[in-house]
Amino acid sequence: MRPGGTFRDGMSQLPWQDEGVRHNRWSAAALLPWLLLPVLAACDSASGVDQAAVEPGTTGTVDLDDRPFRLHVPASYDPATAVPLVVLLHGYSSDAEESESYFQFTAESDRRGFLYAMPDGTTDLAGDRFWNATDACCNIYRAEVDDSGYLRRLIETVMSSYQVDPARIYLFGHSNGGFMAYRVACEHSELVAAVASLAGMPHQDRSLCQPEHPVSVLHIHGTADDVIPYQGADNWREFPSAEETVARWRDLNGCGEPADTSAAPLDLDSEVPGAETTVVAYRDGCRDGSQVALWTIQDGDHVPGLTPAFAPAVVDFLYAAAPAR
Repeated sequence: MRPGGTFRDGMSQLPWQDEGVRHNRWSAAALLPWLLLPVLAACDSASGVDQAAVEPGTTGTVDLDDRPFRLHVPASYDPATAVPLVVLLHGYSSDAEESESYFQFTAESDRRGFLYAMPDGTTDLAGDRFWNATDACCNIYRAEVDDSGYLRRLIETVMSSYQVDPARIYLFGHSNGGFMAYRVACEHSELVAAVASLAGMPHQDRSLCQPEHPVSVLHIHGTADDVIPYQGADNWREFPSAEETVARWRDLNGCGEPADTSAAPLDLDSEVPGAETTVVAYRDGCRDGSQVALWTIQDGDHVPGLTPAFAPAVVDFLYAAAPAR
């Protein structure tokens, strides 16, 4: 269930969806009402890092560049044993706390023993949190914020204080957070083993993504998503479709045919009857044992009513798909 029966993701309210206003064609008249809103943006400064340890069995706050992030350390954590790290990236206008209440990866962290980081994007001129992700999403006001660099430093900060398995660092993002996860995979492939994206696409310009190392990818998308359409670009915005997204990462990872469609459908969306999610996976020929998969939620919307099976299924993929390092 969504927390409180609702879940905010303001992608559907972005001004680029107003008629005549595209994300890459801003007019002063169209932006003026938004620019008059209070400036609440947090700055991406290079302050000192507070690396005070969060105790096992608790969730605490770690400061980084004046942008604190939450870190959950499972009770089973033993500094003598390297463990995976999962980073959650929220959607546009949401935040880490709300996103965790929706996805509920903390329970999986406790059950499986991985470290779990929950950062926040900065605040734009409309007062909404966002990630400066790709050329398609979602730096509406052209803020000079380096979220890709910030997330790299976040990963390195956790690694400096905890025993992180460098071959098992994973990102999961929703919507704007999914776009951001793809950017980090493109730019920091030496750090990231696998990413999963729910309703978030990669760059419009595929030449902007040239990872040096294979990164396993899980793309999850509802066919009834009217915010980030499954089929890709709509009348006002340009980004690849879900199938094109998977095709790009297959090419980047060197994956061939055939597709593996043998997995049984998954029941991930409580608002769609039955096991509604089809699974298509590519493994043959993928470099270093990486994988690429597409989970299609038939009739699923932008914010599915997640079943308890969602978080475990995503972590199962991340654990199984990490390429050899």
